[in-house]
Amino acid sequence: MSLLYVGEQITIYVGSVILIAGILGSGFDLTRTSVAWCRARSFFLSTISVISFTCLCLATIDQFLATSQSAHLRRYSKIELAHRIVLFAIVVWYLQGIPWILFQNISPISNTCIRTNNVYAIYVSIYLLVVLCVIPVLVIIVFGWLTYRNIRLTIVLAELRADRQLTKMTLVQIFLVIISIIPYGINNAYGLITAGMTKDVNQQLKESFTSTIVGLIGYLYYMGNFYMFLISSSRFRHAVTDRIICGRNPNRINPT
Repeated sequence: MSLLYVGEQITIYVGSVILIAGILGSGFDLTRTSVAWCRARSFFLSTISVISFTCLCLATIDQFLATSQSAHLRRYSKIELAHRIVLFAIVVWYLQGIPWILFQNISPISNTCIRTNNVYAIYVSIYLLVVLCVIPVLVIIVFGWLTYRNIRLTIVLAELRADRQLTKMTLVQIFLVIISIIPYGINNAYGLITAGMTKDVNQQLKESFTSTIVGLIGYLYYMGNFYMFLISSSRFRHAVTDRIICGRNPNRINPT
């Protein structure tokens, strides 16, 4: 058990929370009527998303460490260290999310949940672009490639047929991150560049529609992780079959 397992479990569960929050916040328009929900939803969406992607990045790094031929590097792939790092990340990101509670409110003009501080709005755009797009993409691509190289060079993994499964899962994970995060980053970059421009109502509606579509695409990452395991891992498929169809409670399966 390692950072990979911890990261994937957090990703699966917080992904469900984010999806539910998105439905409640957008589908029922509670953000237009409740200031408390406007602030709470913004706080949890910002912090939980970052925590999830942090765990994904750490899990990708852990894959590299666990498959390294260096015994010194493999020593860092331990569950005790994973617990400490994840706990530290959770505390940091929750503290970082406090300003979302302070500067989110319902606009009396547009009747939408917005950031009331212009300086903070610019900071958030930069922050989301860097933390939720640039860093995860770079970390996952770089360490995903390094992991792929490690497992191709490791004879033991090849003999156990673990290389094929881990390679597929790593490549699918990279693909999911790219298609779900990059559009979000591009949209945030566009919003940051055009923040000072005057826009008519038609342009604002187009941008709002685009942001909604990009937000929905972002959910591909969370649901894609489940299907990634389902497609890539025969043991995971057997576990799902036993749990859902047969009603049995099999032993926990740790991802390779």
